Amino acid sequence: MVKVSIIVPVHNSESYLHKCVESLIAQTLPEIEIILVDDCSTDSSPEMIRRYCGLFPEKIRGLYLPENIRQGGARNRAMDIAQGEYLAFVDSDD
Repeated sequence: MVKVSIIVPVHNSESYLHKCVESLIAQTLPEIEIILVDDCSTDSSPEMIRRYCGLFPEKIRGLYLPENIRQGGARNRAMDIAQGEYLAFVDSDD
């Protein structure tokens, strides 16, 4: 059972994404899912998301949007697939 779904919209965040994801993975609550939403990035963010999904398939899910729908739209799409009892939102540059 997933307690918290953490939704992270990502748009051209390759410079920050590693630190953000590593921080989320280090959280002590085991019942979390991290949803990384690629909002049509043109940098290496989608590849980074795929790599993290492969390294932590039990915790990280990737969602890849075909067009840029901005932060709010990306969050809304992720809420449609979130399985957690609670939702949390984190910006990719946090």
